[in-house]
Amino acid sequence: MPLQIVRNDITKMRVDAIVNTTNEEMVGYSGVDLAVHTVAGKGLDEECRALAPLGLGEAKISGAYNLPCRYVIHTSGPIWHGGLLGESIILRSCYIEALKLAVKYNCRTVAFPLISSGTYGYPKDQVLKFAVQTITDFLNDNELTVYLCVFDKESYTFSQSLYDNIKSFIDDEYALEYDEYCAEKLEAEASFFPLSERLSDAIEAPIAVKETYGGAERLSLYEYMSQMDKSFQEMLFDFIDKSGMSDVECYKKANVDKRTFSKIKSNKGYKPSKQTVIAFAISLQLDIDETQALLATVGFTLSRSNVFDKIIRYFIYNKNYNIFEINEALFEFDQVLLGTF
Repeated sequence: MPLQIVRNDITKMRVDAIVNTTNEEMVGYSGVDLAVHTVAGKGLDEECRALAPLGLGEAKISGAYNLPCRYVIHTSGPIWHGGLLGESIILRSCYIEALKLAVKYNCRTVAFPLISSGTYGYPKDQVLKFAVQTITDFLNDNELTVYLCVFDKESYTFSQSLYDNIKSFIDDEYALEYDEYCAEKLEAEASFFPLSERLSDAIEAPIAVKETYGGAERLSLYEYMSQMDKSFQEMLFDFIDKSGMSDVECYKKANVDKRTFSKIKSNKGYKPSKQTVIAFAISLQLDIDETQALLATVGFTLSRSNVFDKIIRYFIYNKNYNIFEINEALFEFDQVLLGTF
């Protein structure tokens, strides 16, 4: 998955490069910097003394020594002064310059901390969203897998209003009760007629529920089975053609890597994970019915019985197709993220 938010200690990430937030002297003063230098050992201390000084927003690369990666990319983030001294410009430069170095040194995977989120005081309600947006912009033109390491929930603040809305939606059992009522009603109506009549009238007979938010309309058996006849590959490319998007636009918006997309394109029988299917549905801005149809091609569904599915439903119902905002919400509720798995 091109961008993944993980809860981990960056010094334990087995990637090509990790990014270290440091100061001008690059001496391992505190926080992430101290942890990186402590694990890497004296070799990193000596190399950093030779590399210093490091300007704000710049990036320099070194060996990794005892760390489980190939390189350490060092960058110096801004101290927050109320946003009046170009902090966002400097912070963006930190991410972009580090990413450029990763590409220059042929790294395929790189892990970042949340730069300036600790003692430097960058606002906790902005720091995660800023990092995600900046990295996403870079990944639009580059093939790279990036991990954002969030050590704990003290490092950022998730939108309280969005959290409350999602939590309310998760706890709301009305939709589940309504679906159960519809299913029971349709089953009762179907059983009223003899089996032979039901089969002969199957194409016209409304015997499945088509979902809408706050209501339901009937879907014929013919419509339902016509959806099931297509493979995931066929239905996905039908939706891509209908959207007018290019293949590259689609898989990048879905936070899916090029290799996975190539497998889907070359193998009609390819069966992706549920998270990957939903990622494509979000990329293509499918509604609930279209999403369910795409999931059904590989034997999945969006149920109303678990937190992950309810969060996805919340965003689709509200026509919010920002996959990274969805992933932030999934991360906040300790759910697996969307993309390639």
